Amino acid sequence: MTADSGRYAIYFAPGPGTALARFGAEWLGYDVAAGTAATQAAAPGVDLDRLRAITAEPRHYGFHATLKPPFALAPGTDAEGLVEAIAALAAHVAPFATPSLRLARIAGFLALTLAEPCPAMQALADRCVREFDRFRAPLADTELQRRRRAGLSPRQEALLQRWGYPYVMDEFRFHMTLTARLAAEESAIVERALAPLVAPLCAAPLAVDAVSLFHQPAHDAPFRLLQRYRLSG
Repeated sequence: MTADSGRYAIYFAPGPGTALARFGAEWLGYDVAAGTAATQAAAPGVDLDRLRAITAEPRHYGFHATLKPPFALAPGTDAEGLVEAIAALAAHVAPFATPSLRLARIAGFLALTLAEPCPAMQALADRCVREFDRFRAPLADTELQRRRRAGLSPRQEALLQRWGYPYVMDEFRFHMTLTARLAAEESAIVERALAPLVAPLCAAPLAVDAVSLFHQPAHDAPFRLLQRYRLSG
C-alpha cells in the first residue's frame, strides 16, 4: 500500500516498454516506472552537461502529461481511498485515441502536445480534476504566491483558488514537457535535435488506455510511477 505522506499526482503516462516511454526515459535520463536513472540520449548540437541541466525540472516530475496536478493528501483522506477512487474512475472511462502528437514550444519550453484538440482527453482531465479534488489539501500561501509569479490571467487566478492549479478546465492543454524554459536561440537548437527523435512517435494517434498514479515521497525526491489503472469503461 502507498504511504500517506508526500505528494500524489494523476497523470497520463505511456505504458512501460512502449516506444514513447523509452523515448521519455532516454531523453530525460529517468525511468519513472523503475524510479531509477536512465542513460540519457545524446542530442546533436547540445552539450551533454547542458542537456542534463535543461531537462532537470521535467526529469524531477517524470515523463507524463498532467491530469490532476500534484497535491498533498487532505486531512481525513488517505492513500487507500485515493487508490480506490482512481480504480473506480478507470472502470467507468473507455480507452480512446487522441490525434497524433507534435513537438511544440509552450511558454518557452519544448513539449509534445496534440496536433488537434481532443474532446475525450479534455473530458478525462476535467473529470480527474473534479473527482479527486476531495483528496487535495489546500495550498500553502507560499505555493499560491509562487504560482502567481507566472503572471496569471483573472480566469487562471480563479482556477488556482478553486482547484489549486491555474491550468485546468478551459485552460488545460495536454503536454508532455521535455525541457525547461529556453531562450529562443537555444530552443531552436534543441528543437532541431529533438525533431528526428520524436518524428516516429508523431506518426500515428496516441492510445490512451490508462491513467497513472505518481508519488513524490519528499520535496527533493523525484516523482515515481506507482501504478497504471486500465481504462475499461
